[in-house]
Amino acid sequence: MRADTRSRLPAALDGLSDIDAANVARCAKVLLRHPLLRVGGPDGDLLPLVYRHRVPLQEMFATLLGYRLVVERRFARLYKVGPDDDPTRGEAGLTPRGYAHLCLAMAALTGAGRQVLLSRLVADIRSAAAEAGIALVDDLAERRSLTAALRHLVGLGVITETDGAVSEAEALITVHTDLLAQLLGASAGETSSTVEHQVRRMLVENPVTLHADLPPEQADWLRRGQRRESVLLERCFGLVTEIRAEGVAVTDPEEYLTDVVFPGPGTVARITLLALPDLLAVAQAEPRSDGRVRIGSGDIRRTCERLIADYPAAWSRQATENIHDLVDAVIDLLRRLALAAEDHEGLLLSPAAHRWLPQPDDTPARAPAGPAPVEEPGWSLFDGQEGSL
Repeated sequence: MRADTRSRLPAALDGLSDIDAANVARCAKVLLRHPLLRVGGPDGDLLPLVYRHRVPLQEMFATLLGYRLVVERRFARLYKVGPDDDPTRGEAGLTPRGYAHLCLAMAALTGAGRQVLLSRLVADIRSAAAEAGIALVDDLAERRSLTAALRHLVGLGVITETDGAVSEAEALITVHTDLLAQLLGASAGETSSTVEHQVRRMLVENPVTLHADLPPEQADWLRRGQRRESVLLERCFGLVTEIRAEGVAVTDPEEYLTDVVFPGPGTVARITLLALPDLLAVAQAEPRSDGRVRIGSGDIRRTCERLIADYPAAWSRQATENIHDLVDAVIDLLRRLALAAEDHEGLLLSPAAHRWLPQPDDTPARAPAGPAPVEEPGWSLFDGQEGSL
């Protein structure tokens, strides 16, 4: 490795062999995906490797992201600093009500001891809700929400269904207090809040970071250091950056850290992909200063209707029989992909949508001999036009 590249890396990697440095990056990526890594859980077989490299990992997370990392032999806990209000985040199966039940369940479990009956835990949850002034009703929706919250805790390894299941009328539940304590200690996670930590967290945790979405100080820092950040993110987390005029896109070539794979299978994902060129073409007015363009739900509906009519045999009948539901599903997917945002006037399509414009399959004819064209500075390479990510 060249000295100029190594000088940009965190001191935590100094002195490590290439193999050890690659293992540290691998462990860091696992912890980003599983902030509570435990024996017997997803990717838990890598916990011994995390324990072995705990010192450089702790230094690297603290230095680069301001995250605190606790590593024991049975678990590792990465205390992230979560986003303030991000509709693209959230655990599958948990509604806002489910998150309320999750918090109430953790509060009730703190006094449950090592084992507790499900009926007793539910009673304690209702008591905690009453104390917090939260009204719970005994209906099917409420029970499903509570069950989803308890299943989430089972998935995290915080509780175990020793006899029976949380979806049944009664069960014996074992509480793993060490893991519960790590969840409840999340508020102690932030070790600093510098500009570089704030921006780097966005780069690591989000697919696209636009300069226009950042405060001036952060945007200026990113513009000045985006080449350095490309080296850091690739070396430390295995992430690849694409630097454009409007901001920075970050991808995981292995798709390990990808929340939603896109393009993806299924009618909604394929229609969303094919709709992007039409939506960009009918976008109202010129792009804004941040590169976003305005579209309406009517534009999405008309595009969906055309695609269904042009290729009637290509889609799932269940997904396309109700056009209103299909449009809502497409909008929801665009939001989760951070390709669409809302303001008081409607939907705004991200400049990152240009990444999925169709490309010709044929090989272009050989260009005539002559000097190579000069690329204009500041142009975006997503669609070859300035101002488009």
